[in-house]
This record gives sequence, C-alpha cells and structure tokens, in this order.
Amino acid sequence: MALALALALGSAFAQAPAFDSFAVAPGSAPHDVAPDPAAGGAVWFTEQAQGAVGRLDPRTGKIEKVPLGEGSAPHGVIVGPDRAAWVTDGGANAIVRIDAETLAVKRFPLPKGRPEANLNTAVFDKQGHLWFTGQSGLYGELDPKTGSMHVFDAPRGPGPYGICVTPDGSLYFASLAGSYLGRIDPKTGATEVIEPPTPNQGARRVWSDSKGRVWISEWNAGKVGMYDPATRGWREWRLPGDNPHDYAIFVDDQDIVWLSEWIANALVRFDPRTERFAVFALPRAHANVRQMAGRPGEVWLSESGTDHLLRYRSGKTGSRGN
Repeated sequence: MALALALALGSAFAQAPAFDSFAVAPGSAPHDVAPDPAAGGAVWFTEQAQGAVGRLDPRTGKIEKVPLGEGSAPHGVIVGPDRAAWVTDGGANAIVRIDAETLAVKRFPLPKGRPEANLNTAVFDKQGHLWFTGQSGLYGELDPKTGSMHVFDAPRGPGPYGICVTPDGSLYFASLAGSYLGRIDPKTGATEVIEPPTPNQGARRVWSDSKGRVWISEWNAGKVGMYDPATRGWREWRLPGDNPHDYAIFVDDQDIVWLSEWIANALVRFDPRTERFAVFALPRAHANVRQMAGRPGEVWLSESGTDHLLRYRSGKTGSRGN
C-alpha cells in the first residue's frame, strides 16, 4: 500500500545521501544558515539560544562566534551584497549587520512604536534595500546607506514569516498565521494578498526560482505550492508520507526545490520538470531543520534540534542567488 501510494504521488524514496556534518556549540540551537555565495566560502548561522551568530569555515571546521549583546535572540541571517551578514534579531528587536572582515556589529533598531516585532526573515531587493518580516504582524524596509527604516502593518495581522525577491525585483512574503502569499509594492509599501488554493495551508517559507515563479512550503497542509505571476495561477503538490509538515524551502540554481520535512525528519527533493519527489532521511533524529539555503552544488541545512549544520552536495553547478 505504501509503495503504491508513493508511485501514485510520483515520488521516490531514496537512500540517504552522504551528508557532511558540522557540530556547533552545544545548546546554540542554530536557526538559520547562510553560505557565502563564493565556492568554499564561509557559512553564517544564528545561535538563537545563545544570542550570537557563528561563522563556519567548511574547509577546516573552524567556527568564529560573534556575540550580539544582552537580550539578543537572532532568528534569520543572510549574506548581503556587501558580503556582510545581516541578521533579524527578535530579542533585540533590531536588524543587525556583522562586517565580514572585522566582525564589527552594528544595530538598526526598529522604531519605538514597533516593540516585540518577533523579527523573522530578510532579503535584499535590487536597489540594495533590506526587507524583513515580523511575525507579530509587520514587515519593513531598511536603507543601509542612510539607516532610514519604514515599517508597515501586514494584512490580517500576525503571521509574516519567509520573504524572497524574484529575478525581476518583485517582493513576496509568506504569512504562516494568515495563510497567504503577499506581494509588496516597494514604492508604497502596500501588500496584495494572493490566496493559495488550499485554505489555512500555513504558508511558511518562500523562495523564487529563475523564472520568477514563487514557491512556498505549506506547513499545515503538507504541500509545496507554486505561484506563477505570469499567469496568476497556482499549482500544489502534497509531499510523500502520512502526515507531512514541510518547514523550510530552498530553490537551487537548477530550479530544483528542496524542503525540510519535520515529521519524517528528512530532506525532500522535488523536481518540477518530472513532478517527482525524493526523500532523504537525515542522519540524526529530531533534527528540526527550520531553514535551508545554498550555493551552486550545495544545499545547507541548520539542525536546530541537534546543534549541527549539514551540507548536501547536489553535484550540479550554475549561479543564481535569492
């Protein structure tokens, strides 16, 4: 029965790949991970439980720790166009920049009228402005050159989680509590609500492919969804398994979609061309992978439940960022 279901779904349950594991500080609970785009470059990660950011050299295994100060609880981290690490720090209620050369820390606090934003995820637009989400019900824009920041109320209140930019510069965020995809007008800050086909699906993370199609992980529904702005149409595929819950999503430079499946404790590969899944068991139980990112030929995962980073070598090269 299970095999028949797998075949019906067009999925393949694969042998576990050879993951490269990197142990981080015990009790650090790495939440998000961000590899530098350069091949072999450093990999940044947030130590949410210890109020710090780590930088791993995957060639040597050496880790540098950057404390962010009292009260810090960093959630997201990305590598900016300036090669610095940019962090959404929910504990400090601030955007934080860490210089790649000096490791100097600079904070950009949210306006006083925006306390406890529960900052989540960030992305840079094509103009070099940083856009970020807060699960308390907001999203915002920071101009790193001037330090000016604008914060906007999200439709339907709490929920903004993942955020991405498409190749044409469009901005989208996923609302976990609101169960929608939001498209931001960068000129006005207004958001257009785009409804996925499945109600209450729990859109969590979001990533764009090279064609500008927007992919979301549907946490409640156990589906991966794809919105095509060119047609304004949706497609959805349910992940394999009895009760899937997909948390993280990442689309690589070959437009392969990768997801972390919470219940199965697995890395899931989805090929949109064949509409087939492959499921890879993770090496440690209760990995709790909350976010993934990558660079050509590599997918990086943060195991918040086991204090490890994982690298899966996908073996193909190209170049595209998000």
